[in-house]
Amino acid sequence: MATQSAPVGRRRGARSALLVAAALLLAGCQSVPGEQRPDQGEPARPTADAAASAVSFAPLRGTPADAAAMAHPSLAAKIDNHEAARPQIALNRTDLVFEELVEGGITRYVAIWHSDIPDEIGPVRSIRPMDPDIASPFGGIIAYSGGQEQFVEMMMATPLVNVVFDYDDTGLFFRGDERPGPHDVILRSAEAVSRNSSLAPPPPQFAYGSADPLAAPALVATPTSRIDLVFSDARFPAWEWDAAASVWLRSQEGALDLESSAERVRATNVVTLRVGIDWSYGEVPKTVMIGSGEAWVSVAGRTAHGTWAKDAADTPITLTADDGSPLRLAPGNTWVELVPGEGSATFTP
Repeated sequence: MATQSAPVGRRRGARSALLVAAALLLAGCQSVPGEQRPDQGEPARPTADAAASAVSFAPLRGTPADAAAMAHPSLAAKIDNHEAARPQIALNRTDLVFEELVEGGITRYVAIWHSDIPDEIGPVRSIRPMDPDIASPFGGIIAYSGGQEQFVEMMMATPLVNVVFDYDDTGLFFRGDERPGPHDVILRSAEAVSRNSSLAPPPPQFAYGSADPLAAPALVATPTSRIDLVFSDARFPAWEWDAAASVWLRSQEGALDLESSAERVRATNVVTLRVGIDWSYGEVPKTVMIGSGEAWVSVAGRTAHGTWAKDAADTPITLTADDGSPLRLAPGNTWVELVPGEGSATFTP
């Protein structure tokens, strides 16, 4: 039987599409101070308080990596998720993707690349008020196409290097001829990282365990074959567990979600967070990232429940299981679903 969150409310007026009621699920993206060791028998993996210079695992994936190969900054980018922007470029090469609600009931992504930097990424779109709180813990570079002046100023105030299409006269961005505007802005991502190679690599954001980190009975993880999420009437992505490939496979609005390589979008870990929405910016919803809430981690065909917490804009998200232990992820890429409290999340065994 599917487990579904209870209705919470509906969206208001012109603010965007009607949001469906309910709860979310998450499994955050961060390491837990003092509790960053993996399951017994696993090699030591990176932790949020580990020195970036000593990394022997990819800090944003937890996979084995040569430290010298990781000695470059991460690249975060605001990626379009309008229907006309699909298929996006190189989503399956990300370390992390955050999906967030924006105006009109649609979603956009803050995607982060570090362990595998593509030549190009996109389509790149404009910044939103929650993005400084999402991107700041990674340091490095943030790329976007522009945005309201107040939101651009908020991002410019962070320590990140801002790479902005509206201000670029160096050739880092171009418009893809095969895509309709404004969903056509592409970033030469490898070049952007190369120009900023002296920046520090990102600190780890997660606690990692084995390939099946939720197996401990104390976590009370439940078998999960499918995750259905509702951000609004316009956006309801889903993830299906592919046991043969050991990955979650993504759909959007009932259709397979494909990236530009023609591969289906996939993730090792799906983390769902219950988040509040701040409507003080008029029609632009701001996902509330500083605080705490309910979380679910889905990995290896299981889902465990817990809580998330984030103390400040520049600190990572901490994930804690219901038994008080760290919620660990499996080594690999992760999608973090920031589902609003008026949305819903359903996990089907």
